[in-house]
Amino acid sequence: MTISEADLVLTAEGRIYHLNLLPEELAPTVILVGDPNRVEKVSKHFDKIEVRQHNREIITHTGWLGKRHLSVISTGMGTDNIDIVLNEVDALVNVDLKTRQVKEKLSTLTFIRIGTSGALQAETEVDSVALSARGVGFDNLLDYYRDSAAPVDRPVEAAFADFFKQEGLHPYVASVDKDLLAHYAPYADTQGMTATYPGFYAPQGRRVRLAPRFTHFLDRLRDFRYQDERVTNFEMETSGIYGLSQLMGHRALSVNVIVANRAKGTFSNHYAQTMSKTIEMVLEHLP
Repeated sequence: MTISEADLVLTAEGRIYHLNLLPEELAPTVILVGDPNRVEKVSKHFDKIEVRQHNREIITHTGWLGKRHLSVISTGMGTDNIDIVLNEVDALVNVDLKTRQVKEKLSTLTFIRIGTSGALQAETEVDSVALSARGVGFDNLLDYYRDSAAPVDRPVEAAFADFFKQEGLHPYVASVDKDLLAHYAPYADTQGMTATYPGFYAPQGRRVRLAPRFTHFLDRLRDFRYQDERVTNFEMETSGIYGLSQLMGHRALSVNVIVANRAKGTFSNHYAQTMSKTIEMVLEHLP
C-alpha cells in the first residue's frame, strides 16, 4: 500500500512534517523530553552533536555519546503530541519516504522518556525517581487505533474498569519493556503504575475557577490495588508512549522525576538539580 501525501505529510525538502527530520538524522535510541528547554540539558553531555532541528515545540538534537548514537526530542505536553512524535519517528525508520511504502524489514527503536511527575502515594518523596511499570491511560489515544487491544493488559484494565464503575471510567493499561525496566531498576528509587491524564487541571483534580467533575478522584486512585501493584504517580505522556511503542514494535521506558507529592501537598525545591542528576543517570547506564 502506498501511503498518501495527506496521510504522511512531507516538506518540499522531503523532511517529515512536524519533526522536520530526514531519516538519516535520527538515532536508534531516542530520549523523549516534554520541555523543549530540556533538550540541551541532555545533549550537552554528548561528545558530538551532528544534527540540530527545531519546528514549533519540537526540538531534536542527534549526536554521539562515546560509541552510542543518540537523539533527544522534545514532545511538548500530552498524549496528543506523543501521537505526532512517535508516528513520525516510526515513519522515519520504517517507511521509505520516497516510495511511501512500508519497509519489508522493520526496525526497533528504544524510547526513554525523562519527565516530571506528581506522586500519588504519601511515601513517594519529592526529588525521587520513579520508573513506570505500566502506563494507565485516562486519555483516549489508543481508542483511535484499530489494533489498540494488542498492547493492553486486559486483567489490569478490567480491574480498573470495575474499580471505577461508579465514575464510568475505563482506562487502558500498557506495559513497559521489561528488559529496560529491569536494567534501570537498580538506579531508581521506586517503580509502579503511572496514571496518564489528558490535562493538568480538572483531570488531575485541581480547581481554579472551574470545579472538577470527580472531586475525590486522586483519593480513589490512591486506594487502587492490583495484586501487589498500585499507582505511584501521574503525568501526561507515559500511557501514549507505552501503547504506541507496543503497537509499533518499539521498546519504551518512562523515567519520572517526582516534583510534587499530592498526598502531602509538597513541591520540590530542588527540581533542576534532581532532573540534572536523573539525566546523567540515564545516559551513564544506557543499555
